[in-house]
Amino acid sequence: MNQDRNFDDIAHKFAKNIYGSDKGNIRKTIVWQDLEQALALLETQSSRLMILDAGGGLGQISQRLAQFGHQIVLCDISSEMLELAKQDVEQHELSEQFRFVHSSIQDLDHQFDEPVDLVLFHAVMEWLENPQEVLKCVLSKLKPGGVASVMFYNHHGLVLKNVTCGNIPHILQGMPHRKRFKLQPQKGLIPENVYQWIENEGFNICGKSGIRCFNDYIGNQQYMGDFDVEDVMALEQQLCRTEPYLSLGRYIHVWAQKPL
Repeated sequence: MNQDRNFDDIAHKFAKNIYGSDKGNIRKTIVWQDLEQALALLETQSSRLMILDAGGGLGQISQRLAQFGHQIVLCDISSEMLELAKQDVEQHELSEQFRFVHSSIQDLDHQFDEPVDLVLFHAVMEWLENPQEVLKCVLSKLKPGGVASVMFYNHHGLVLKNVTCGNIPHILQGMPHRKRFKLQPQKGLIPENVYQWIENEGFNICGKSGIRCFNDYIGNQQYMGDFDVEDVMALEQQLCRTEPYLSLGRYIHVWAQKPL
């Protein structure tokens, strides 16, 4: 990528297709289960947390955290996404819990430089020119003992998805950028690289989960057996933290704690 992706041009489509879908429900369910464990650690230190939703888009997860009384700073480079988030927050009567900052993550210190207890950095790195650099910036926002919740598009899942679609030549060519997929990242991150970046900043990884380890690979053949959406959700929850399925998720969620 030549520059970081701004979603001003497709914000409404993004909101509908990404969050208002079965895929979005799987994402929210798995990530929330991980965050419940993180909150159990953090709430022993403070009952009211300061949370940064970095590149937060519509703030789906942070709105749920706000319902527990926590304070949220939602930062996004897209003014259109921020406006949609504001409308959604107002509709759910959570405005007092939110502060909205129109900024890239790299420039956030100019408008907000307080250390936070929890940072959400979800589905952002795959759209960045220098993901490691921005991740380092995000991790630096945390207080000692704070937790980073990081979700990223998985290179291994992208390879497997192309296999199931029969795009073998595309894989052999190195999966070059295709302009027609506006909502799908064109490049995934290698999980082992991301884990190393986090540990290089002195953080201890507490847990990992695959997001959509199975859902996206289910074909549309005529004779497949009987199952429904609830069965797929149950399977995702049962095996998303177990290898090798974890590392085949379309996204991976990893959460890590900064030492005290």
